[in-house]
Amino acid sequence: MALVPLLKGIVFGSIGGVLGGGLAMAVRGMMGLPPWSLEPVLALGYAFALLGWLLGVGMWAAWGREWFGLPVREDHTHDWSRYFRFTTDHKVIGVQYLVTFIALFLLAGLLAMLMRAELMAPGYTLMGPMTYNTVMSLHGIIMVAVAVATIIGGFGNFVVPLLIGAEDVAFPRVNALSYWIVPPVALLLVASVFFGGFDTGWTAYPPLSVVNASGQLLFLLAFLTFGLSSILGGLNFLVTIITLRAKGMTWGRLPIFVWSIFAAAIIALTGTQFVAAGLLMVILDRVLGMAFFEASRGGAPLLYQHIFWFYSHPAVYIMILPAFGLALEVLSHFSRKPLFAYRWVVGSFLIVVALSFIVWAHHLFTSGMADYLHIPIMITTEIISIPTGMVFLSALGTIWMGRLWLKTPMLFALGFVANFLIGGITGIFLADVPTDIHLQDTYFVVAHFHYTIVGGEIFALMAGIYYWFPKITGRRYHETLGKVHFWWMFVMYNVTFIPMFGVGLEGMNRRIADYAPQLGNANLFISISAFLLGTSFLVMVTNLVLSWARGTLAYDNPWHARTLEWQTTSPPPLENFLVPPVVSGTPYDYGVPAPALNGVAGKPLVTSGSR
Repeated sequence: MALVPLLKGIVFGSIGGVLGGGLAMAVRGMMGLPPWSLEPVLALGYAFALLGWLLGVGMWAAWGREWFGLPVREDHTHDWSRYFRFTTDHKVIGVQYLVTFIALFLLAGLLAMLMRAELMAPGYTLMGPMTYNTVMSLHGIIMVAVAVATIIGGFGNFVVPLLIGAEDVAFPRVNALSYWIVPPVALLLVASVFFGGFDTGWTAYPPLSVVNASGQLLFLLAFLTFGLSSILGGLNFLVTIITLRAKGMTWGRLPIFVWSIFAAAIIALTGTQFVAAGLLMVILDRVLGMAFFEASRGGAPLLYQHIFWFYSHPAVYIMILPAFGLALEVLSHFSRKPLFAYRWVVGSFLIVVALSFIVWAHHLFTSGMADYLHIPIMITTEIISIPTGMVFLSALGTIWMGRLWLKTPMLFALGFVANFLIGGITGIFLADVPTDIHLQDTYFVVAHFHYTIVGGEIFALMAGIYYWFPKITGRRYHETLGKVHFWWMFVMYNVTFIPMFGVGLEGMNRRIADYAPQLGNANLFISISAFLLGTSFLVMVTNLVLSWARGTLAYDNPWHARTLEWQTTSPPPLENFLVPPVVSGTPYDYGVPAPALNGVAGKPLVTSGSR
């Protein structure tokens, strides 16, 4: 019975797809065109299929019935089946996001292993150019989706209402909708392989994205749908944080993770609409024969790059701002010190939001943009490093002279600091016009981007997984296995990606399956290191799955932390708190003697709220 909503969603989605495809054929027939054309049928069929999927999976029962004056049927079951239903409980939705995107992360990792297998030796060994580019493109867009949604969708949903003392998010049904849009996105991306794949990378630049295989259309529809999910999520977080804070939870008492989600949500709500417009224009070019980007018919191919990067560079901060907040959250609690320069960090987050929309054109230094724009964009790109540097200084100031408790979450947070330092320093070379012209299409960019997103955000994600695992599951993970995972991942990550800076400086092009023979030994070393890096996640999966299934019960506040989520049960009850909390202190008020940090049962530190 647990899978009934999923089966209904599949059935209703299939019916919707047939109806939409049939409608497309009928319209084409009335226009005097051949009724059958694959891409119009796919496009309209998908729109109807998506609606059918959502209604079938539970949106009709929980929401749609109300449109016709019928009583809604909300599901509040507490067994494992709730994770397969259209539920409005923000905690369940957070887990749905986390599990879904961790699974996608592992899939994208397998695609990366396939790429590194091809790159072990020069020449085409396992895949031809088209196949390699398809694998690379699929890896790229899945990893981007993971980076955009895992922290803000997973931990944002589960933890933010708890951190501000709320019962739920502002719009619970919209929240459920924003998640259940995601499975069709994953299905489209996987299905694209059977329609010829897409070989444009995750950026989908025209004119190639207009004329290549139909798998590209599935990518465009998936990206557009995912953008809708991001917009709905951003709106929900902003309204939740503004309106649902507990009594006494002033703006100056918000945990820094909440501030990071708030800042990222502003970008998600305002910026995603632009990339959605660009993707829609490419779809219209493909399906309806329009010419937004065809120069011979008055279009402008470069227009797409401006629209795309006007969103996609700010999107980097949708990825990294929540990682900043999460890492600082962990660093403060495990250093037993107040967060250093709290107000400066909050200001830096908001400055990053503002500046993120005026740096996009550094992605176009070699695309033919006007020369007089090079210096202004270079300057704005350099300026944005100042507020991000403030976050780095806050991390150092927080751990300085602290009582460091080197548990697994703390190790990953420290790993984030070390990796992001490398990512930040190497970014300077890509912000400056002279060096970017030489490096922009090389593996130097691959290494820099991975140090920023994987070395930064994914390490912060791992810190969050281990930090909030007891709160989410009510179980304790195996600490030794957690530390093995960290050291294995941290060492092999750096061993894998630092050499990529070297081969990039030697001129190895990214997005190409072949390279100069003299780089063969270096690439063999990188590939073997990448395989060892990939195996580290087997430790994580084994630890978390077994611990969730039969780990020892966790105390309500095993870290003796002061934020509100640790002042309720693990896992929390349906409405989060037995009594609405009243906040009377700051979340990082660690200036008084704390209990022994030995993980044993004890009275929680209720200094930021009361029940």
